[in-house]
Amino acid sequence: MTVRPFRFGLQASNASSAAEWTTIARRAEELGYSAIHLSDHYLGPGAAHGAQGLAAIPAMAAAAAVTETIRVGCRVFCIDFHVPAVLAKEVATIELLSNGRLELGLGAGWVGDEYAAMGIPFDRAGVRIDRLEEIVALMKAYFAGADLDVDGAHVRVHGYRGAPAPLQRPRPPIMIGGGAKRILTFAGREADIVSLNFNNRAGVVGPDGVQSSTAERTDERIAWIREGAGDRFGDIELEVAAYFAAVTDDPDGVAASFAANFDVEPAVMRHHPNALIGSVAEICDELEVRRDRFGISYVTIADRNREAFAPVVERLSGR
Repeated sequence: MTVRPFRFGLQASNASSAAEWTTIARRAEELGYSAIHLSDHYLGPGAAHGAQGLAAIPAMAAAAAVTETIRVGCRVFCIDFHVPAVLAKEVATIELLSNGRLELGLGAGWVGDEYAAMGIPFDRAGVRIDRLEEIVALMKAYFAGADLDVDGAHVRVHGYRGAPAPLQRPRPPIMIGGGAKRILTFAGREADIVSLNFNNRAGVVGPDGVQSSTAERTDERIAWIREGAGDRFGDIELEVAAYFAAVTDDPDGVAASFAANFDVEPAVMRHHPNALIGSVAEICDELEVRRDRFGISYVTIADRNREAFAPVVERLSGR
């Protein structure tokens, strides 16, 4: 297995002013995070899930404008919230204006209540993944610069070439993630970055999703990615978000608190791929173990943990 150097992303979607967002982006760059991501949610206060203050596309552009080296992305764009050809043009423009710092995350969507709140039909998972497959094909064709001729069941784009041309070659890296077999096999086949996430069939973050993504279950999910990737598995970067994170001198107590919410044992939560709990040294050691076992080298941290995890970023980035 290729041993990739560690990279750390920062996920930050809420700011109350332009000055605050500028500070977040610049501080992430200063601390050595390699990327700043947003989520693609649109609901404001009162939403049961997904409430955030900033829309992804303009916030990505603003972050790129006030930074120099940090990559910008959305983890991930919900393809049903965007007209495919318009999204292609928008992300291509961000790729150019950021001087080639775009990471393109694409997902099939999963929060049914958000779809309902915005009046968007929420198709069954198979249909949404079908649509995602066609949009990934469109993005690759768009960045390739050839005449566009995509005539699928969901995406029909033809008669012109994508512009602007990408600065990254052959195109910006595409991130696809999920927790179930079909999406991870597809990601293995098509993505540059595969994000290991929960199986979100329930539409909420709860025991079902957390239990579907334990360390033991992750072995199975890596096998699905390998199945899709074949000989190109070594070219794929594996990413995971540390949703349950704490730099603490009481790791057992913090793990027990998280575990109680998801009906798992505290020991399971301590080593859960979506958890990072312990001292800086313990967290660094755990990340080394996970890279050796799973190949995971790209870790995303929530902005609320930005400063606490800065020593981890400093110690491991590029190693």
